[in-house]
Amino acid sequence: MSSVRTLDVALGARSYPIWIGPGLLHDAARWRAAIRGRHVLVVSNTTVAPLYLDAVLAGLDGLQAASLVLPDGEQYKSLQRCGEVFDALAELKANRDACVIALGGGVIGDLAGFAAACWMRGVDFLQIPTTLLAQVDSSVGGKTGVNLAAGKNLVGAFHQPRAVVVDTDTLDSLPAREYRSGLAEVVKYGAIGDAAFFAWLEREADALAARDAGAVAEAIERSCRHKAGVVARDEREDGERALLNFGHTFGHALETAGGYGQLLHGEAVAIGMVLAAALSADLGLAPAADAQRLQRLLERLELATALPAGSDAQALLQLMYLDKKNLSGQLRLILWRGIGAAEIVAAVADTAILQRLRSG
Repeated sequence: MSSVRTLDVALGARSYPIWIGPGLLHDAARWRAAIRGRHVLVVSNTTVAPLYLDAVLAGLDGLQAASLVLPDGEQYKSLQRCGEVFDALAELKANRDACVIALGGGVIGDLAGFAAACWMRGVDFLQIPTTLLAQVDSSVGGKTGVNLAAGKNLVGAFHQPRAVVVDTDTLDSLPAREYRSGLAEVVKYGAIGDAAFFAWLEREADALAARDAGAVAEAIERSCRHKAGVVARDEREDGERALLNFGHTFGHALETAGGYGQLLHGEAVAIGMVLAAALSADLGLAPAADAQRLQRLLERLELATALPAGSDAQALLQLMYLDKKNLSGQLRLILWRGIGAAEIVAAVADTAILQRLRSG
């Protein structure tokens, strides 16, 4: 029996598959069918390309394929680097039937996807995520974009991929810190809408921390299934999809304050989720015991749950006001009523947020 798990993101004519399993990079017969044209640009980075680029290019034999290898790091998810993707597409003479393949983590996926959204007003792209965080979150759902100095993901577009290829073997080369960062996004899915999954994560925390293959594959599938369902119901984040940003308003502020180099995305989200859960308890929305359960689970997965030393609460609050969920100058936070019950909360007083930041 095939070890490949298949899910679908149901968006009518724009629906697409998510394939999860070992060895998928070498299963070109599967993913090449998602490529409709003859021009293909593979965008990767200096960490991932030496490991996996040759395998992907081998699967593109017979097509007019090229590659672009960018520096590795969140600080390179910029308009400048996006311009390099455009230049590579121009050099390839890519037409409107071209396809961009994003081979890497969330930075490459977001940047390459945004370039695909812009090139000739939108061409196909394929996600081949190689980090756990990208496999369970950023590769699914069509959010693409780049950062500005003023804030994270302020420039972007919704642009769905043709397929998502999750080769679980790529996690073998993932550094421990990057792997733990991805586990934060896995925990998020249980925290916002699936108490049973959260309890499963508590039971399997040791196996996940040890990278047990069965536990990891199950966590990826359940995370992708949750996100695919949300995206199908609310593609452009008009309602329910905003709940996927639990912890992210705090987390993005932390990333921006650190110059996109101090904390990995998942690390910032882990701290942000603890802050959001604790703020919910401060406001009387949820039991403090649930915030403590969340913190304990994240700590078992070896993730930090406290603000970095020297964090400036007032500066973080001002960065939170740049969050894309805000409306009419008011903060809209994703808080919760407890494990599995997130909600959007508007007009939380600055004083309450500052008090939590100063306590966190």
